[in-house]
Amino acid sequence: MAMKSLSFLAVLCLLALTLSLTIASDPSPLQDFCVGVNTPADGVFVNGKFCKDPRAVSANDFFSPGLNRPGNTNNAVKSSVTTVNANNLGGLNTLGISLVRIDYEPNGQNPPHTHPRASEILVVQQGTLLVGFVSSNQDGNRLFTKTLNVGDVFVFPEGLIHFQFNIGRIPAVAFAALSSQNAGVITIANTVFGSNPPIDPNVLAGAFQLDPNVVRDLQNKF
Repeated sequence: MAMKSLSFLAVLCLLALTLSLTIASDPSPLQDFCVGVNTPADGVFVNGKFCKDPRAVSANDFFSPGLNRPGNTNNAVKSSVTTVNANNLGGLNTLGISLVRIDYEPNGQNPPHTHPRASEILVVQQGTLLVGFVSSNQDGNRLFTKTLNVGDVFVFPEGLIHFQFNIGRIPAVAFAALSSQNAGVITIANTVFGSNPPIDPNVLAGAFQLDPNVVRDLQNKF
């Protein structure tokens, strides 16, 4: 009797473990595609989008022009990121990928930032970039950095702070693929010093070992 009870408990534990593993992972698509639209008419809600009626889907739903055109780099960081994701290319919905073009003026940068939901693989099309990422506290905050030329590839692991900087004398261009249809981006300086409402300057002064007046000046800049 005790053995039967033990076997029953073992089966229950196995079922509970299987269920927990199932719930913990993202569901796989059960259709060929789910072209995202912003209206609920004749659609179902999947990954934050309503699916377009498959009978109305065309090749244009999987097509996006324009990445041949440079972005506007007339800004403080002298760079521009042009994104292709499920918000502007409906056919990407549920596919778990997206793409960006990044333009950099000389001394321009894609400043330190993270993607909370994606790893990134970047290839240089033009120019020379200094790129890198920093590992987590657990790994000692190690800096991994490399100088990239045309055709070189570099990978940034999911969630880690990374950057690119144009160290050449001409404008640089890179393309990057991300392992999410909505990778998200957290630009460190903007987030820390430009939050709304602002973080108490005394908190940031202690965290960065700065005078509170320096923190207030940085907050005014962002």
